[in-house]
Amino acid sequence: MRPVLCRVGAIAAVLLVGGILTGVAAAKEARLPNLAKKEIVIKRGMSEEAAKCVECHARKTPGIIESWKKGKMAHAGITCYDCHVVDKSSPMASQCEGTRGTDTYISPMVSSKTCARCHPAEVDQFLKSGHARLAGAPVIEKEKFQKLMYYHEGAAFMGNKIGSPSNRAPRASGCQMCHGTKVELGPDNKPIKETWPGGVGTRYPDGSIGNCTVCHTRHQFSVAEARKPEACASCHLGPDHPDMEIYLESKHGQLYLTQGDEWKWDSAPDAWQPGDYTAPTCATCHMSGIGDLNTTHNVNERLKWDLVHPRSEIRSGERGDGEKGAVLMRKVCTNCHGPTQIDAQVKTLDNVVALYNQYYDKATVMLNDLKAKGLLKKDPWRDGFQELYYFLWHHTGRRARQGAAMNGPDYAHWHGFFQMQQVIKDMEDLYNYRIKNNKIESPSHVMSTAPD
Repeated sequence: MRPVLCRVGAIAAVLLVGGILTGVAAAKEARLPNLAKKEIVIKRGMSEEAAKCVECHARKTPGIIESWKKGKMAHAGITCYDCHVVDKSSPMASQCEGTRGTDTYISPMVSSKTCARCHPAEVDQFLKSGHARLAGAPVIEKEKFQKLMYYHEGAAFMGNKIGSPSNRAPRASGCQMCHGTKVELGPDNKPIKETWPGGVGTRYPDGSIGNCTVCHTRHQFSVAEARKPEACASCHLGPDHPDMEIYLESKHGQLYLTQGDEWKWDSAPDAWQPGDYTAPTCATCHMSGIGDLNTTHNVNERLKWDLVHPRSEIRSGERGDGEKGAVLMRKVCTNCHGPTQIDAQVKTLDNVVALYNQYYDKATVMLNDLKAKGLLKKDPWRDGFQELYYFLWHHTGRRARQGAAMNGPDYAHWHGFFQMQQVIKDMEDLYNYRIKNNKIESPSHVMSTAPD
């Protein structure tokens, strides 16, 4: 039900209850002559300050206002003022052209802390997920990742100054747009050094984490958009984790491509159920209310295996409860599939993980042996063996694991295990040469270290 209708319903309910209470009060007035009477006042519309924001932006950025008008925020009377106004003491407080000389302070950045004022449960779930602190951790916290961004990709190894605008380009154009980064502010409390906008794990100067608009795009904040796989595809695609491509290859994706235009996308949370759609999207399996399960913004909650990192383990700690996740994901599947098919899918993924771990463990034994003997280059990106080790888990290994998890056979096989066996054989040849000759080969016989 749309918010505007909810309002009408709420008003009708208030009037109905008010009428009942009036009748009850009248009947009891003889016995309770001093009964207190309350006046019910219903106010509609927006404040003068909020109206000024809307009027100004309708002239200067009409696209924003048109998008906002189509969304449920506008229907509920939530305006620019409600989300962008901050206290003067906020580290993000600044003033735009329309607020200068007034006591109104705004910020172009809207963090999850702001969203939590109206959506506390959703933000709490989100903060427990891999989309929050864990998402931003590589860019913000990991020294190896920062060296990759700035020293290697940012060309510091060629003399490009670390911290220069061009040196920051790989982070600003790529890494942070999915992972997020830590927002830096200038003297006017506006973002600097291209640290905003950023991805889902963005960390803000007010201490909050999370950019909800990555999935619910400003300023319409459409639930239908967030339920479609394209919302996830901005980040979950490409040679290292082609989740979008895997999904579209699967039978689920084929049904979406052929029938999705006819599905009902805007049902209320926990009411979007099979029948509104005939196959799941990313959101259906990982987040949406379905059957006995309630909607969750914790994308770790229904996962058993960690299929992202170098070795696959059952999820635990900050990455979720894998044993519980397996039970919850099975509950998703039972809405459309029988136990025989579900059991086969679960067992196949378990077997794929076991095989992948054998590949990874073998490669790690060789890596550690070469390291102990001083037969690895200091720069891993100039070392054929270390490059292949990286692509074994980060590219081919992920594709095999995630292809199996989401029924993308081409990715599980040709882009996955077929290339893994090629990579491990090249690694074995490099390993054997170095051990036999006690030196690193030059030049490397590896022609392409980025299998796709």
